[in-house]
Amino acid sequence: SLLYHKKPPTKMISSTTVLKITALLNGAASTTAFSLPTTAFNVRPSTSLSMSAALIVQNKGGGHGELGFQLAKNLSSNPKITSITILQDSACKDSKEPFCSYATDIPNVRVVKANLADESMTAADMQTLLGGGEAFEYVWDNASKGAEGTAGKAIIDSAKNWNSKLLTYVSSAGIYKPNGVFPMPETTPVKDSAGQVLYEKYAIENGLPFVSFRPQYIYGEKSNKWDYIDWYFDRLVRGQPLPIPGDGSQKVSLTNSEDVASLLASVLNDEAAAVKQTFFNCGTDQLVSYDEVAAMCAEAAGISDYMIEHYDGSLGKAKFPFRLTDFYVSPDTAKEKLGWKGPKHSLVDDLPWYYESYKARGGLDKEMEFVEDKEVLSATV
Repeated sequence: SLLYHKKPPTKMISSTTVLKITALLNGAASTTAFSLPTTAFNVRPSTSLSMSAALIVQNKGGGHGELGFQLAKNLSSNPKITSITILQDSACKDSKEPFCSYATDIPNVRVVKANLADESMTAADMQTLLGGGEAFEYVWDNASKGAEGTAGKAIIDSAKNWNSKLLTYVSSAGIYKPNGVFPMPETTPVKDSAGQVLYEKYAIENGLPFVSFRPQYIYGEKSNKWDYIDWYFDRLVRGQPLPIPGDGSQKVSLTNSEDVASLLASVLNDEAAAVKQTFFNCGTDQLVSYDEVAAMCAEAAGISDYMIEHYDGSLGKAKFPFRLTDFYVSPDTAKEKLGWKGPKHSLVDDLPWYYESYKARGGLDKEMEFVEDKEVLSATV
């Protein structure tokens, strides 16, 4: 474990216009109930979409909510990619990050919205959404939690119709069933019934050039899920003890969203190697223990006097944000097979801005009672 320590891309032509999608309301797919809002985007010449177009399918938010945004930023400077489209779940909150930053931070990215929770969506419907003549050589799916019950099947079927060079899926390390080997390798047994596993199976059965990344805990400046690290600050700033299960030496992988995005983009370094390996763990190589996260957060908040209280994990998690036991992965396979250079961020360096964000989000003013904390701590005495 690592302890903490103190030919160039085609120029995209941008001009603002408004896309009004009405085909599904009036055409052959009119029976499908999609959410199709008017969406502003920058138009590129049709030729730029012909041989190196990238499609990012982005969910409405949560732990993976920032990845589409960061991936689009990363791909914008990749010489293989000449245009980028985000197919955005319309259930996202446009006033929240990262969605409110699309227009300013990634202005050359086209954004199309659709109800990605609609399980009746077909590949034909998706083609109509994106434009009848559009095809995408590179597809990243950061929305689907399965091949059924969402638009996941339509995405896979569309990639097959487009003869895409790569379909890259953002799965989850949560599908693993730990067998005592850490960091968990890509060969760790998985939950066969998990939606992500069924998605992977359907894509592979359809003969697609398919790659699946399995990330863990993600944080970022434009995140819309802050639970993991906020748990520590919530208690530190209020002088409350930090109830940590076990002895606190369990390791965790907390990865900046920009580093996750660079991992997702690394498939372009060696596409054949990516498809041959298929499965990649996705996270930083800078592992920290639960107790070390507490010490780092205390330092970032300028708090020298704090208390960690370890308790028997058999009492449950209470509100603790991580697993009771070790549960972490390593990016070694991506480094070896795809030439990923490693993370550019470290948790200890990011925590100062994170703490400022915590305060800006009203973290100091929240009313909290810590009922579950008190229950496990009283049972430990």
